[in-house]
Amino acid sequence: QVQLVESGGGLVQAGGSLRLSCAASGRTFSVDHMGWFRQAPGKERKFVAATSRWSGGATYYADSVKGRFTIPRDNAKATVYLQMNSLKPEDTALYYCAAKPGALQVGENDYDYWGQGTQVTVSS
Repeated sequence: QVQLVESGGGLVQAGGSLRLSCAASGRTFSVDHMGWFRQAPGKERKFVAATSRWSGGATYYADSVKGRFTIPRDNAKATVYLQMNSLKPEDTALYYCAAKPGALQVGENDYDYWGQGTQVTVSS
């Protein structure tokens, strides 16, 4: 099993920045990719970004966040981040960290491990 714990959510004004963290523990050697999803009130959970834990591996972003969000990682800490810049009110959501073995994928059902979520609220 792999445990994921998110932190860093909060309230920020539009145009501001926020950094989320996701710390993995347990059988982390089984994880090849870690990603972020978000779920706005009344809407489905959607893919945001994902990255490989391997040096030189792939990184992928949803179109809605390209150029504004990045997903750096610190393998020594088994931690992945979501750096969010130029935030918009439509970025308001509960943000989840997820992890999986195997290839990078963007489907919610492709991920085996999930964190509990951290709330991000962007005020206009």
